[in-house]
Amino acid sequence: MIQPQYIDERPRIRNPRQARGATDARRKHNSRARYASITRFSVVLGIASALLVGWVTMTSNLTGMTYAVAKADVQRTKLQGETARLDDKLSGLRSQERLAAFAARLGMKDPQQFALIRVAPPATDAHVALLSSFAALFGGTPVRPSVR
Repeated sequence: MIQPQYIDERPRIRNPRQARGATDARRKHNSRARYASITRFSVVLGIASALLVGWVTMTSNLTGMTYAVAKADVQRTKLQGETARLDDKLSGLRSQERLAAFAARLGMKDPQQFALIRVAPPATDAHVALLSSFAALFGGTPVRPSVR
């Protein structure tokens, strides 16, 4: 007897749209999987580069501030020396002995009598006082009229 031959026939696809969608999804997944390691490596490299640039920037700022502090310290030392020198010069110029010698050279002597003079405050007119009262509106200080 002759044995029947079985031909391996592919089963018929029930829903071709669903199969087409599955094929597209499989292609997209394989494409993403192909570039996933490169993408991960690029992200890690970018983060590492950003951290390195941040560290270098902070280090350079710190170095700049260190130089600025050193420069300010040198300037402070110079100013302290100059202040001490000027204080010595000022105390020499204000000394009573020097002023007495200078007054003697000019022929000055101590007074025998003291006279007190009373000076009246300057008089202002009424129209000046009126105009100056408007100065307060514009931020100035008004002039007070004197009593006559």
